Amino acid sequence: MNWIKVHVRFQQPALEATLADYLHEVEHAAERIVRLEQSIEEAVLQAAPQVRAVIEALQALRGVAHITAATVVAEVGSLARFESPRQLMGYCGLVPREYSSGNRTYRGAITKTGNAHLRRVLVESAWAYRHRPAVNGRLLKRQRSLPLSEAAKQIAWRAQQRLYKRYTALMARGKHKHQVITALARELLGFLWAIAVQTEAQFKTRKAA
Repeated sequence: MNWIKVHVRFQQPALEATLADYLHEVEHAAERIVRLEQSIEEAVLQAAPQVRAVIEALQALRGVAHITAATVVAEVGSLARFESPRQLMGYCGLVPREYSSGNRTYRGAITKTGNAHLRRVLVESAWAYRHRPAVNGRLLKRQRSLPLSEAAKQIAWRAQQRLYKRYTALMARGKHKHQVITALARELLGFLWAIAVQTEAQFKTRKAA
């Protein structure tokens, strides 16, 4: 943006006016994002302590920062209300369709039932698992700044190892990258479920004590 403002110039006034309008729209969109993110942060601070604890714990995962964690909890509610990760995957529409004929079962694309917004943020997060397992950069900063349990960190580390291995294996089989990422998003939801269940159980134990 700074480079465009300094170096991009047009001799025709109409083109200069168009450029100025485009720059204004980009700046307006950026300001709107900042305002909305601040509103989400304020809403999380006013949420119940158990909800805040789950949102914090989910951020132990690679690719799951504050907005994504808040989105998952806002869209799903208590992840622990699902008896298994498989139920949660079905609820979000991340399980493949199945077609049966006699003794044969065919699996197609995901069902896409449930919440499309939730699926979108999960797929966005799953792209982070293309990279080799590591705790550095923003993830390291999050894990150091948030009151995360060792159990949540261990689950998050297992997620990195499992999903990266899954990514490399599926890519080696010639699967389309977008199909691979969708498969990773489905498995990532299982790790989200595990951290949420563990966190809610810990919170209830502390509250009872």
